[in-house]
Amino acid sequence: MTVQYRHLPAPAAAAPVPWRLGMRRGLAGRCPACGKGALFRGYVKQHPNCPHCGLDLLAYRADDAPAYFTILFVGHILVAAMLTVEMAYHPSTTLHLVLWLPLTILLTLALLPRVKGALIGLQWALKVRS
Repeated sequence: MTVQYRHLPAPAAAAPVPWRLGMRRGLAGRCPACGKGALFRGYVKQHPNCPHCGLDLLAYRADDAPAYFTILFVGHILVAAMLTVEMAYHPSTTLHLVLWLPLTILLTLALLPRVKGALIGLQWALKVRS
């Protein structure tokens, strides 16, 4: 007696989400799923759910990673700029302080929510939930 096996079609796999799309939407401060709803309700405070599509945004936690990457980016940008200015013009220490301290603060404040949004978008695209 031979056993016949019935071939079932393979289950349809969910289409992979391009990670760049999720990061780009998060970088813009938008929901990574729909790209229309706001990701944040404050400076870096996430909405519990997307106001447009209802995606559970609190399932994607960035924790300390945005601060780490922001420090990394700001440090690389400003150290290169500081060294270039120092080598070219040799300004006084006071001028360095007046120029670089406000620039460091402004660049950090500008990048932090964007980096957090990009990391949340990356987690959404890679289906990493907390």
